[in-house]
Amino acid sequence: MKTVEPVPFPLQGAQIWPLSITAYRALGDAGLIPKNTELLYGIVYKKMSKSPLHSFLVMRLLNLLQTVLPPGCLLRIEQPITCPDSEPEPDVSVIRGTENDFRLDHPHTAEFVIEVCVTSHDYDRSKLSAYAAAGVKECWLVLAPEQQVEVHRLPKDGRFTARTVHGPGEKLNCAALPDFLLEVDAVFAK
Repeated sequence: MKTVEPVPFPLQGAQIWPLSITAYRALGDAGLIPKNTELLYGIVYKKMSKSPLHSFLVMRLLNLLQTVLPPGCLLRIEQPITCPDSEPEPDVSVIRGTENDFRLDHPHTAEFVIEVCVTSHDYDRSKLSAYAAAGVKECWLVLAPEQQVEVHRLPKDGRFTARTVHGPGEKLNCAALPDFLLEVDAVFAK
């Protein structure tokens, strides 16, 4: 059996016609885009499958956040945020508003988003520009193999201007949710 090498995307010299958010949604509603995708910078990406560790970390973070969620905020799991040319679905997000505010449109920003990275570090980092362009106040990349949390804050001109990394033994405050104090060890504890 002949093996076929994967083709790097995008092909050098190929023209790419990016999709708008409206076109992405319309094609999705028509069943022409597969499930488990997200739009990043006008290109449709198939989302990676979730490992048990990924699911565990998302649930642990969700449980920790539920206890400090301020009034007037919603906690969402894998739900879209509409950015200028993207519609990523962060693993966890804290959105200001009520459920009814998002009956007809996805939120266009967030107070705080978390992406859990077990094997998807580069892919999840690629979303940072979209989140910053949408004015997301704070984004955490939970780096499972390293047992670290990479924090991105202060969005300006489509990028986060502050980055810190926190590891075992450290405590981490969320600037967007002042009541959320996280012991990094608590995220990864067995």
